[in-house]
Amino acid sequence: MTKAPSSPASDDAPAAAATAPAPYAIVEACGQQFWLQPNRYYDFDRLAADVDATLTLDEVLLVSGAGGVTVGQPYVTGGQVTLRVLAHRRGPKIIVYKMRKKKKTRRKNGHRQELTRVMVESITVAGKALT
Repeated sequence: MTKAPSSPASDDAPAAAATAPAPYAIVEACGQQFWLQPNRYYDFDRLAADVDATLTLDEVLLVSGAGGVTVGQPYVTGGQVTLRVLAHRRGPKIIVYKMRKKKKTRRKNGHRQELTRVMVESITVAGKALT
């Protein structure tokens, strides 16, 4: 039995679809920069918003999608990321222990950061959602 030759166009199509990068955006929020992808959740510092509220971030630094990469100077014009607030949480407890040796001075302190968990609903540039 001989194998039928396959066409090169059919071999390249699945490989190109498998290597297509997922869309993402780098945004500025809470004094930090975050790499966001659609339909994923992230923890930000506590935001003043109710649960199930919708937020819009306009400070988009970079957008990457099927059309290529767009870098803002400093922000992408018309770039927006829509978020939905899932919950307000607290981060893990961090123990801060300070000791001065030979002085009998010790101080133990704990800290839990207040967080807001958000889901990225969409990334848009000039009103068009990235796919």
